[in-house]
Amino acid sequence: MTLSELPPLREALEDHGLAAKKSFGQHFLLDLNVTAKIVRLAALDDDSHVIEIGPGPGGLTRALLAAGMRVTAIEKDERFLPLLQELADAADGRLTIVHADALDANERAIAAGEPAAIVANLPYNVGTPLLLKWLTGPFRPSSMTLMFQKEVAQRIVAAPGSDAYGRLGVITGATSSARIVMDLPARAFTPPPKVASAVVHLQPLAGRPPPELLASLERLTAAAFGQRRKMLRSSLKHLGGEALCAAVGIDPARRAETLSVAEFLALAGAILAS
Repeated sequence: MTLSELPPLREALEDHGLAAKKSFGQHFLLDLNVTAKIVRLAALDDDSHVIEIGPGPGGLTRALLAAGMRVTAIEKDERFLPLLQELADAADGRLTIVHADALDANERAIAAGEPAAIVANLPYNVGTPLLLKWLTGPFRPSSMTLMFQKEVAQRIVAAPGSDAYGRLGVITGATSSARIVMDLPARAFTPPPKVASAVVHLQPLAGRPPPELLASLERLTAAAFGQRRKMLRSSLKHLGGEALCAAVGIDPARRAETLSVAEFLALAGAILAS
């Protein structure tokens, strides 16, 4: 059987008696027009290696394969493995299935030394920790095209001074260029979630901060935005407070949401130097 001969996704789900599991944050994207658009927005070359997280029944996987990609799909829910294996059998060796929790997966080993992009409709309950793992960890994807709850997507791309600006926006801004490329209403999914969703495209910056500076930035932003309504002299007191701010010429009376990514990186560097 070839990819074009596979049964429709809804039929395949019914044949295998499968439904979304709330505990895994699953919401299936079965509209092939939508999945094909996500693949186009990823802007990848034919034969690119793509790591997909949480493929579920394989809607996005089918679109990636139809576009000529080589896909490694990481799926935690063993219920979907037989269905994904049917897809792999029809994919001429271009689909590898890894039964694992993506939070524990070794993407560097999966990429095996070649560039790899991540394209995924992320499970809502682990989307943010997975993104932080890829932004700050040892694996550096060539690009990421990821679906989140719209509220999370807005935090990822938020600018200083906005209500959505926080720790996630700072760490994203320090490591990547990010933009929302697609909005999706809840009705696009089966079952529909209670919130709208959005696709974010992230292109890693060439000069990503070194690991020790990123670790300092994570610690700094956790403190600064953990008490975001307080002045920096108070929220950063245990990290140096006024003296830390003075070291890089930042007014300690400012609040976290007013600082640029560059100013946060300066403070993180000052923490390392102290």
